[in-house]
Amino acid sequence: MQGGNLFSHLPEGPIPAEAFESLASGGGCRIERIVSTGHATPDGEWMEQDWDEWVLLVAGGAALTFEGEAARRHLAPGDWLHIPAGTRHRAAWTSQSEVTVWLAVHYPAP
Repeated sequence: MQGGNLFSHLPEGPIPAEAFESLASGGGCRIERIVSTGHATPDGEWMEQDWDEWVLLVAGGAALTFEGEAARRHLAPGDWLHIPAGTRHRAAWTSQSEVTVWLAVHYPAP
């Protein structure tokens, strides 16, 4: 049995790159904590995965852009999204004034 606290060991200030920490995995599923401090996907780059992702913004703030959508999706604590496999998306911004904490669940696409 394992346990922990999602808010343990958060950075005090800016970090050079987003921090990804695997919390649990098995049966084709992976749960991870992502920590951002003012990060964004570089212009012209997209994230696209071969698996589905369910993501929850736990703390901070962010906006995601999805290919084919005109408006950004602004996220506040408690907001979640299901991102189907093959969906091109990018982080438009994450909060620069506070640490942004995400909980992401990755699992096989149907």
